Amino acid sequence: MTTIEVDWTRCDAHGLCSRLLPEKISLDEWGYPIIDGRVVDPALVQAARKAAMACPALALRVERGAM
Repeated sequence: MTTIEVDWTRCDAHGLCSRLLPEKISLDEWGYPIIDGRVVDPALVQAARKAAMACPALALRVERGAM
């Protein structure tokens, strides 16, 4: 089970995450991410990791938890 988490103390609302992973992340009116709270589909895990690595503030994490 893989999820996406945001470190709100780091997030600067650049919005890059929503452009790289629009299937799971949208933006609020101030540009902060709104994460689809569901488990990341296995087909999107690689894209989620790329979005996390591209975050300028390193605020996005892809977490793999126990099933």
